[in-house]
Amino acid sequence: MNGTTLHKMAADRAEELPGARLEHPFGDDWEVFKVRGKVFMLMTEVPGRPVVILKADPGEAHALRERYAHITPGYHMNKKHWITLEGGDGIDRALVDELVTDSYRLVVARLPRAEQPVAPHTYGTRMRAAR
Repeated sequence: MNGTTLHKMAADRAEELPGARLEHPFGDDWEVFKVRGKVFMLMTEVPGRPVVILKADPGEAHALRERYAHITPGYHMNKKHWITLEGGDGIDRALVDELVTDSYRLVVARLPRAEQPVAPHTYGTRMRAAR
């Protein structure tokens, strides 16, 4: 998958998530997806390469970086809790959908219960079981 397709797939998935909003707080070069004002995904180009930056469980983030050459520590983010995803071999729609959804769920889980647009521990679990 190339970087342009990666951006399109990630944005398409993010836009499907309940309560997700696209903002441009850092200018037109950065697309920032938030849920209830909290960032769960950023998209930009690092130098000329489209990337998607996502929140990830620290243990999962480490495993992903070990398994995929195109997943690295979060660009300009906490390296333990964020990952950067680039297009390339082994990156497909199912993985992008899963990583975007996981990032969203991690952020939603930290919101006060009354502000959570979904139940973070069960949302998207049927999608995983289908894979």
